[in-house]
Amino acid sequence: MATTNAATSSPVVSGTTDLPKSSSSNSLSSTTGSTLAGNFQTFLTLLTTQLQNQNPLDPLDTNQFTQQLVQFAGVEQQLKTNDALAQLVTLQQTTQATQALGFVGKTALVDGSTATMKNSSATWHLNVPTDSTVDITVANASGQTVFTGKYTAAAGTDIPFTWNGQGNDGTQWPDGKYTISATGKDIANNNVGIAAQVQGVVSSVDLTQSPPLLTIDGASYTLSQVKSIIATSN
Repeated sequence: MATTNAATSSPVVSGTTDLPKSSSSNSLSSTTGSTLAGNFQTFLTLLTTQLQNQNPLDPLDTNQFTQQLVQFAGVEQQLKTNDALAQLVTLQQTTQATQALGFVGKTALVDGSTATMKNSSATWHLNVPTDSTVDITVANASGQTVFTGKYTAAAGTDIPFTWNGQGNDGTQWPDGKYTISATGKDIANNNVGIAAQVQGVVSSVDLTQSPPLLTIDGASYTLSQVKSIIATSN
């Protein structure tokens, strides 16, 4: 398989939006908490008043009140826990947004099978878990198969495969988006799963989504799909 250098194209940084606002669940939790607090206070006032005005010769049965008091306390504690979890989620979202913004303008290797061919060259990176015979199929944006090939690959990660845009019949296909499909067989003829990755410059970040989405060659990727950041040569 051919080896290529890291991408050196200059990034076009698009505008970004403000950090995502808190979800409606936070508002609902706050409203529910306020309502419960009011009901809890009313319940305590009612209980205290009844205890103060009960007939000493025929005292009220407070078992039911006590059970309700325990239930109120349990729900109140659960709401406090929910509020704490909501704060943690917000903190995590802010951290993800900050991390995503740091990727703008950098070359990233991400999980994906669709690459953009430019100047008759498209590159994918394959993860081959064991020595294998690899069958590769390349399809255009319409899903039409434009190239197939069989190769021998040693076990390894981030193995580059570069296609020059020529079909099996010699047709030179135009620049654009192409999708690779790779399957493998090991020495015992067992199926081998092969994952594909693509490389490109992060041009923008969409912070309105959770998690944030990185834009690379017009396609969107989450932070979890980023496998590495590659230093580009000047």
